[in-house]
Amino acid sequence: MAAAWNIQELDVIRWGEERGILKNSTAMAQAIKTLEEVTELISALHRKDAAEVKDAYGDILVTLILGADLAGTTLLECLESAYAQIKHRKGYLREDGVFVKEEA
Repeated sequence: MAAAWNIQELDVIRWGEERGILKNSTAMAQAIKTLEEVTELISALHRKDAAEVKDAYGDILVTLILGADLAGTTLLECLESAYAQIKHRKGYLREDGVFVKEEA
């Protein structure tokens, strides 16, 4: 699956290059765009609009991929780093949605 992810990530980066996004944007600008897209996701989830939910998740990924590239990394590297930190965490999710970590 990682190979397919890298190909699609590169496709998004090429798309961003062709449109001047990588030349004229910044990691901060993409983070702000990500926040806008997350707001659209929340609205779509609230409306239970499956098509808009799917579109919003996709748009979020695009802004994250471009932002990571502008920050000198890749989204996959970021995911691998985050997973390395959490993979051995133990705990549980309470009914109120709060994750309680077990102390080592």
